[in-house]
Amino acid sequence: MKKKVWIWVLSVIGIIVIGAIVFFLTIGKTSNEFGSEFEEMGVLVQKVSEQELGESLLVTGKVVPEDEQKIFLEPEYGDIHEYLVEENQIVSAGDPLFKYDTSKVDAELNKAVRERDLIQKRLKIEQNEIAALGKRITEMQKKVKGSDEFTEEDVNVLSKEKVQIEMELEGTKAEVTSAQEAINELTVTKKSMTVVSKIDGIVVKVNKNIEKTETGSSEPVLHIISNEPFKVIGTMSEFDTVKIQPEQAVIVRPKVYKDQEWNGVVESVSQFPDGEDGGDDFGGGGSVTMYPFKVAITDDTSELRQGFHVSLEIKLDGAGQVIAVPHMALTMDEEGLEVVYVLIDGVLEKRVVQPGEMNDEFVEIEGVAVDELVVINPDESMHDGMEVVSYDEIE
Repeated sequence: MKKKVWIWVLSVIGIIVIGAIVFFLTIGKTSNEFGSEFEEMGVLVQKVSEQELGESLLVTGKVVPEDEQKIFLEPEYGDIHEYLVEENQIVSAGDPLFKYDTSKVDAELNKAVRERDLIQKRLKIEQNEIAALGKRITEMQKKVKGSDEFTEEDVNVLSKEKVQIEMELEGTKAEVTSAQEAINELTVTKKSMTVVSKIDGIVVKVNKNIEKTETGSSEPVLHIISNEPFKVIGTMSEFDTVKIQPEQAVIVRPKVYKDQEWNGVVESVSQFPDGEDGGDDFGGGGSVTMYPFKVAITDDTSELRQGFHVSLEIKLDGAGQVIAVPHMALTMDEEGLEVVYVLIDGVLEKRVVQPGEMNDEFVEIEGVAVDELVVINPDESMHDGMEVVSYDEIE
């Protein structure tokens, strides 16, 4: 019995020992494979280049049209008689959009024209009477001197009559002027009852079932946006406004499009705060005054829509083009100095550098030249004068 127990124990121990040997052999093989991969990876290098590393300012905004026209009901014009455009229709400045009912104005205009014509006829009669009296007075004056047919008193009577008609003529002229002014006013009113587009653009809304109130309507009857390139508007803090100048470059990134960018420039920053009080806090609290700004998009905006929310990266004036390397090329030596390794004819050269301006990817440094090959995966094993058997160049 004891012999069987010992055989079972020795068998278990044997299995454990064999398993341990297999495990360590497997680990050793895996380690060798990883070591070979590291050895085969080699050194990664990249050419030193010039980069634009100016500071950037991040703000948000909204896409808006260059111009727009919203038309509301005019209660004094009555009801709309006819719509002349439909939604999504392209229009030009001066194109008719809709007409109010002009039947009442037409009646008043016709009446005013008839009254003016009657007054003009009366004016013509008075002018003829004055001309005839003038002729008779002239003839009588000639006969008074040569005969006893007419006297000076007869001439004076006709002269007074002529003066009276001349006075009436002046009043008639004033009536003609007033009648014409009424006609002109009604003509202007009738013309304004045909509403026209003030801009070149596209009709985005025609509201034919709008509710009319005593003051008109709260919503536009018709909405047009210009077909010029879209722009971006928003507000920025008082601290940011002092950094912004017109024509500074802007990168526009709509939130609905991932990995797509549009170029633009700063068009203007208002001198006046947004809102009535602008959020001023003269007591030293946390409020900040906000100022409206506008950005012109210089790329094609056909894929954008009014109302899109965007993030804006405004390129502030910086040092311009500077010599720069990727951040990962920088490392620190045993003395705590920032260095890079430059590959020259298969040999690494360690150079102490002075970092300057930077962005998310590159950092400005002094101590290297454009097109030199800098190591972008330095490690502790690298040293000045180290020979490099193989390397890969990253574009």
